Amino acid sequence: MDKVEQYSQIIRQLLTAYVAVPIANGEIESYTVFDTQQHHYQVMNVGWDGYRRVYGCVLHLDIIKNKVWVQQNMTEMRVAYELVDRGIPKEDIVLGFQFPELREYTDFAVV
Repeated sequence: MDKVEQYSQIIRQLLTAYVAVPIANGEIESYTVFDTQQHHYQVMNVGWDGYRRVYGCVLHLDIIKNKVWVQQNMTEMRVAYELVDRGIPKEDIVLGFQFPELREYTDFAVV
């Protein structure tokens, strides 16, 4: 299995496990959106919390040039460390939400 397919499988397993845990408050559905051809992976939340509409992407990961880019993480999960625990090296994880000039101060890849 090549690196991209391995990373894709790890990401899909992680996000699938994440959405399996129900959201405690409100009537909110959490589901995955996987584009395995272009390597975009997301978790969406949709529903209602009382009178407040809940809608949006809470996790977004991409595979770009053989590296996993964490584009968005609005969860309590430390997704980059979860990826490391599942076998993806830190040098292959980019914190895309982090300002580019500050990435060098993280434990992860710059690009």
